[in-house]
Amino acid sequence: MKEYALENLIEKYAVKNAIEHNGNCNSKAVLGKIISENNKLKSQLKEIIPKINKICEQINSLKLEDQQKLMEKYTYKEKKIQEKSLKELKNTKRGKVVMRFAPFPSGPLHIGNSRPAILNDEYVKKYNGKFILVIDDTIGSKSKVPILDAYELIIDGLKWLGIKIDKIVYKSDRMNLFYKYAEEFLKNGWAYVCTCPTEKLREYRKKGIECKHRKQTSEVNLKEWKKMISGKYKEGEASVRLKTNMKDRDPAFRDRVLLRISDTLHPKVKDKFKVWPMLEFSWAIDDHELGITHILRGKDLAMEEKMERFMWKLLGWKAPEILMSGMLQLEGAKISKSKAQKEVKNGEYIGWYDPRTWSLQSLKKRGFKPEAIRKFVLAIGLTKTDSKVPIENLYRENRIIIEPQSNRYFFVSEPVEIKVENVPREFVAKILKHPDYLEKGIRKITVSPKNNSVILLIEKKDSKNKKLRLKQLFDIELNGKKAKFLANNQTVKKKIPIVHWLPKDQTIPCKVFMPDGKIFKGFCENNILEVKENEVIQYERFGFVRVDKIGKIISCFYTHS
Repeated sequence: MKEYALENLIEKYAVKNAIEHNGNCNSKAVLGKIISENNKLKSQLKEIIPKINKICEQINSLKLEDQQKLMEKYTYKEKKIQEKSLKELKNTKRGKVVMRFAPFPSGPLHIGNSRPAILNDEYVKKYNGKFILVIDDTIGSKSKVPILDAYELIIDGLKWLGIKIDKIVYKSDRMNLFYKYAEEFLKNGWAYVCTCPTEKLREYRKKGIECKHRKQTSEVNLKEWKKMISGKYKEGEASVRLKTNMKDRDPAFRDRVLLRISDTLHPKVKDKFKVWPMLEFSWAIDDHELGITHILRGKDLAMEEKMERFMWKLLGWKAPEILMSGMLQLEGAKISKSKAQKEVKNGEYIGWYDPRTWSLQSLKKRGFKPEAIRKFVLAIGLTKTDSKVPIENLYRENRIIIEPQSNRYFFVSEPVEIKVENVPREFVAKILKHPDYLEKGIRKITVSPKNNSVILLIEKKDSKNKKLRLKQLFDIELNGKKAKFLANNQTVKKKIPIVHWLPKDQTIPCKVFMPDGKIFKGFCENNILEVKENEVIQYERFGFVRVDKIGKIISCFYTHS
C-alpha cells in the first residue's frame, strides 16, 4: 500500500473513532479496523503501529468541531467496487431481445443464483427486451425433486431484486409439447427407444458399440414409446436416446438420453406424466418455441449446448446467441441448496429465511438491500473464466447504502453486572444517533445513583480491564464486580478503553440471529423502542442488524460488521 494511502486510511478511522468517543480516538480500535479492511497489513505491524499512534495523537489534539470538519473528507467516501460494463450482444434489434432465466424449484434463489438473474435482467433492460422466467420443474432424479413452496419463493426473490418478469412459464405445463416433439424425433429416425440395462448401456457408449435397438424402425420405436407413456415400462426399463455418433471422440456425447421414466410424484402435476424430458431436450424445444434470442449459460453446461445445437440442426431451426460464463465461487459463504432443503425440512433451520441458507429471503431478513446485490453482481460482470470473489465485497456494497441510514444504539451481548460506587450525582449521557449526521439528533440515557451507587451492565470482555471510560458517561476503576467512580469523562482526557454500557434498570432483552445460526442474547437500551420493525440499525462495537420484531424481547438479524 502506498504511503499516502496508508496514512489516509489511518486518519479516516482515527477521526471516525474520535468523534464516536467524545474527541478521543483509541489506537487499538483504529488498528483493528485497518487490519479488518486489509488483512495483508498484519505483516507490517512494526511500521504501522507508530504511524497510528502519531496520527491518533494529532487527532486527539484537535477540537471536536475540527475533528467533525476533517471527517467530511471521509464521510461515505468508501471506495465502491468498479462495475464492469456488459459486453454488447450479437445480432440484436432493440425491442426484440428475449432472454430467459430458468431455475429449478428445489428451494428459493440464493445469492449465487442472483448473478444470472440480474445479468439477464440488465441485458433485457439494455435492449428494451423481454425477461421470461421459466420454472424448470421437470423431474430429474429421485434426489432432485421440485418443492411446491419454491415456486412462489423464486418469484418473490426476483421481484425483491427489482427484476421485471414479462412472462412466467412452467415446464411441467408443457409436457404434451415435449411429447409431440419426442414422437417427431422417433418418426424421423433421429431417436430410438432403448431397453438396454444401464450398465450395458454405459459399456456400449464407452466402447462406441451400437446396441440392437438403434436399428429399430420408426414404427417399432413409436410402439415402444406408447408403452413408455402408458406405464407398461417401469422406471429404468426404457428410455428415448438421440442418435448422434457412437464413434464420437467424446463418449459423453454418444447417443445421450432425451427422455426417461420416473415414478417420482410431481408436486404440481402429481402422477399425470411418467416420462420426463432431460434438460437438453426440453431446452432445445423451448428455446425455439419461446422465441429466446440470447442465452446466458454457465460453461459447465457445454454438453447441453452441444446437444441443443445438434437438435436445432436436425429441426432446421436457427440457433440463439449463447454467452458462456465461468463458475463463481463466493469466499466466505457456504452455499448448498440440497443441505438447506434438508435442514429446513427437519426443522434445524428456522425456515428458508435462516441466514445459513444464503437465500434471497435470508438476505432480505438480514437487512441487505437489493441494489447492493445488483452492484455486487455487476462488479463481477460476465466472464468466461472462473472467479473467486470474497463475500466481503457484497458487505461493502451494502454497507455504503445502509451506513448513512443506520442510527446507533447500545447492545450488551455478554453482560456482566458491576456495581459502581461513589457516584456523586445523576448523569445524563447524550450520545449522537449518528456520528456523521448531527441533524439526526441525540439519544439520552440517564444514570440515577441510589446511595451513591449504580448497577451497570458491560461486556464480559471489557470487564477484564482495570480502568474503563463509559462512553459519554464517566470513568471507572474495576475491582472484580465492583467499581468506583473516577471522573466525568466529558471533561477529562485519558487514554483508557472506551466502552458501551447500560444501566441495569433501563434495558430490554434482545436476541440477535447470527449468519452461522448462533444466537447472541443480551440487553439493549430503552431507546430501541423508537425504532420501527424492519429498520436497519447499528449496535455499537457489534455490527449492523435488522430489527425483526419489537416486543418484550427485541429480535434482530445480524447483517454484517
